[in-house]
Amino acid sequence: MLKAIAVIAIVLAVGIAGVLVFALTKPDSFRVERSLALKAPAEAIYPHVADFHRWAAWSPYENRDPAMKRTFAGTAAGKGATYAWDGNNNVGAGHMEILEASSPSKLRIKLDFERPFEGHNTAEFTFVPQAETTLVTWAMYGPAPFMSKVMQVFINMDSMIGKDFEAGLVSLKKLTEKQ
Repeated sequence: MLKAIAVIAIVLAVGIAGVLVFALTKPDSFRVERSLALKAPAEAIYPHVADFHRWAAWSPYENRDPAMKRTFAGTAAGKGATYAWDGNNNVGAGHMEILEASSPSKLRIKLDFERPFEGHNTAEFTFVPQAETTLVTWAMYGPAPFMSKVMQVFINMDSMIGKDFEAGLVSLKKLTEKQ
């Protein structure tokens, strides 16, 4: 019996060590981005992203917790606008601040997650006119600390976050193309 427990303990220890070593091979940073062409001018799309008050109409994260507490501060929109949220386990808690607002071509947002995991990233939206459409790109990038690397052994960040970005861009498309 003790021999079987010792073998199980050794197998577990080797498995955990293997996961930790494999995590060390993951990159020190990450980037997730998705793009979609919207049949609307950048000037019509940009205000929906540059004003955190308007995110409820298109962001895939806004409906995951109907009781989520939201706090808006700073400027009404654009550079200096801030948005904090505190919700259930589906949305966690965090804070965003628009650091760069180059209307109607680019927004750069400081994105800090407090829970369920701490993270300090950058979100970026770019709006590139292309004939009858505007190519909107939503990206998030930042450092990948060790715990993030361990999570990446089991979870594909690009797939997980990318599907949310795709859903948000489709909602933004529906919202701006009907105007």
